[in-house]
Amino acid sequence: MQSEVMFAGFGGQGILKSGAILAHVAMEEGYEVVWIPSYGPEMRGGTAYCTVVISDRPIGSPIIKNPRHLVAMNRPSLEKFAPTVRPGGVIVVNSSLVPIRSGRTDVDEILVPATDLANRIGSVKSANIVALASFVARSRIVDFERMKKCIREEFEGKGDFAALNMAAVEEGLKAAQK
Repeated sequence: MQSEVMFAGFGGQGILKSGAILAHVAMEEGYEVVWIPSYGPEMRGGTAYCTVVISDRPIGSPIIKNPRHLVAMNRPSLEKFAPTVRPGGVIVVNSSLVPIRSGRTDVDEILVPATDLANRIGSVKSANIVALASFVARSRIVDFERMKKCIREEFEGKGDFAALNMAAVEEGLKAAQK
C-alpha cells in the first residue's frame, strides 16, 4: 500500500502544517512516511504545497507526479493539481474560496466550506484542520481518532487554539459525512 497526498493553497493557510500532522499520524501508525514541503519566496499569500507519501514498505522515490489524493485550499491549486490526481482518489475542495469543481468524475470530490466553517467556530486559522479532518474522514488513510490525538498534542499549551482546532476537527468530520 502506498498513498500520496498533495496539500496545496496559499502561504499562510496552514498547508505545510496539515501535511506535517498527517505525516505524524502515519508514523504513529507504523508507516514509512515522506513529507516534502514546497513554497514560493513570498510565503504568506504565495503558493504553498506539500506532498505526503505513506507506505507500508520503504518508499523508493518521494517525488510524485500523480498523487492519489488532493486537498485544494484555493482555486489555482485545484486548477493546477486536480488533473494530476489518479482515478479513485479523493479531492477535497475548500468551497469557501473555490467556486468551481475539479471536473473529474473518476474521483471522490468533497466540497468543504473550510474557511467559512473555521470562521464560524472562531478563527480562519483552523481552516486547514477542517479540511484535513474532512480528508481523513473520507479517505480513511489513517485512523481518525489517532489524528485527533495528534492534533490535540500539536496544539497543547497554545491556549484557546487547542480547543479551536478540536472544534475544527468536528466540523471537518461533519462536512465529510454530508
